[in-house]
Amino acid sequence: MLDLRFIREHVEVVRKAIADKGERTDLDGLLAADERRRELLQKVEALRHARNEASQQVNELKKSGKDASAVIARVRAMSQESKDLERELAEVEEKVAHLLLTVPNIPAPDVPVGRTGADNVEVRRWGKPPGFEFPPRAHWDIGSDLGVLDFERAAKVAGSNFALFKGAGARLVRALYSFMLDLHTREHGYTEVFPPFLVNRGAMTGTGQLPKLEEDMYHLDADDLFLIPTAEVPVTNLYRDEILNHEDLPIRHTAYTACFRREAGSYGRETRGLLRVHQFDKVEMVKFVHPDKSYEELESLLACAEAVMQLLGLHYRVMKLCTGELSFSGTKCYDIEAYAPGVDRWLEVSSCSNFEDFQARRANIRFRDADGKVKFVHTLNGSGVALARLIACILETYQQEDGSVRLPACLAPYMGGLDTIRKPE
Repeated sequence: MLDLRFIREHVEVVRKAIADKGERTDLDGLLAADERRRELLQKVEALRHARNEASQQVNELKKSGKDASAVIARVRAMSQESKDLERELAEVEEKVAHLLLTVPNIPAPDVPVGRTGADNVEVRRWGKPPGFEFPPRAHWDIGSDLGVLDFERAAKVAGSNFALFKGAGARLVRALYSFMLDLHTREHGYTEVFPPFLVNRGAMTGTGQLPKLEEDMYHLDADDLFLIPTAEVPVTNLYRDEILNHEDLPIRHTAYTACFRREAGSYGRETRGLLRVHQFDKVEMVKFVHPDKSYEELESLLACAEAVMQLLGLHYRVMKLCTGELSFSGTKCYDIEAYAPGVDRWLEVSSCSNFEDFQARRANIRFRDADGKVKFVHTLNGSGVALARLIACILETYQQEDGSVRLPACLAPYMGGLDTIRKPE
């Protein structure tokens, strides 16, 4: 979240950020509640001071044998007034806290202003689209014919927009996340963690999913726990309410998890095959960095995600998101979109974001600098990368005319030497 003093002193900057991101935030209500809160604090403090003075006067009157009943009555009246003010103050502080959680982060200066994906800016492309001497097919047909994808049986046990990987398909899932974890830990300097797939409300609030995105989350009412939409949530919250040492920064973690999203607001979008599913696997990268280094670390984060795509030999482009496409918590974000020739579309497989101290304030993640001062860290995260659409791109990019799919060479050690998925005999 933003610092309340910053909001108070930079109202128009915050108002513009709200408009540019297309958010609905009652900023005027927050400012009014904050003003009332400060008024009440002053009244409570003044009343507390007056009551202390009156109580001392009562003691002096009693010691001197004089009648203190009038002053005692005044103390009782002030006590009741103080209780009423403190009750109102608690209510106003709760309102301020709630409204503060609805104020989005401010986009970085170089983020393009725009409303939709059409306003995103292409930064670069890598590779070339594959050439075919036959009409390329969509991944759902390829996967079904090869016996590696089964959407019908997935729907039987879970419902629509779930996928079942079988045989070489299941092994491909395992190979991909193993390959990515090895890459990030062995070559990119990340420490692997394996976090819970369920998190509490505090963790979801800390990274900014709540309160805004609650309808998109799978929630267990009995325990007030949420299935994670991304490993960003548990991994970022590993250091909630902690003070880190500046010498330990940057801290870099990577994690494989399943991810769960109801996509409640996505009806009407393309949902066939692996394009939009409720459960998918992902390798995530999360960083805790010194504030002076966060944008440098964002470029490094993006490079790690791009390394995955380059080793897999997939044609992709890097997009800088406009304000309207930027997440509620983000200041700047790059998307990596891989080209899927079978559906002739660019599919998002990674988002790399800088949140500056927005998440750190919500989760109270701080560090002690070289001068002993306690400050908020900057947090970043990026997909390194998401599997569902990645598999769609692999199947469509490496499809052969006979219906088989050749596999990227980097996966051979993880596929038991298998280099091609063929139709079952």
